[in-house]
Amino acid sequence: MSQRLFSSLLAASALALGACTSMSPANDVDTAIVLLPGTGGAEALQSGCWATFYDERNFNGDSMTLVGPVELTTLDKGSARQLKRDIKSVMTGPRATLLLYEKQFLSARSVGFDPGTREAGLAEKLGFGGRVESMRLSCR
Repeated sequence: MSQRLFSSLLAASALALGACTSMSPANDVDTAIVLLPGTGGAEALQSGCWATFYDERNFNGDSMTLVGPVELTTLDKGSARQLKRDIKSVMTGPRATLLLYEKQFLSARSVGFDPGTREAGLAEKLGFGGRVESMRLSCR
């Protein structure tokens, strides 16, 4: 199995697990950290190669942190669909560059976020309805 395919499968599996909600009361905020790739994820998180997604504007609500580098060519599989619907604000780490794409397979229009970005109102920034279909998180 190629390294790229393995990374994509690992990313999709981790997103499916990370996007699952807990059985906590509705007032609690869930936070998930998805460490990718399979090796060196903790080091990448500490070194600043991550993006945190929030399901409410202004960095509120449930959040999920994705650690890169990783390419997610579709957000239509399993629980990753929740991520596609619920991204309202995003922060990137000091070494992370994030590209969000309008279409699957990293295609069509995209919006980029440089290292250290804090975008409190993502739908306005995207300009394509706020719906993300794929993404790429790379490290500097």
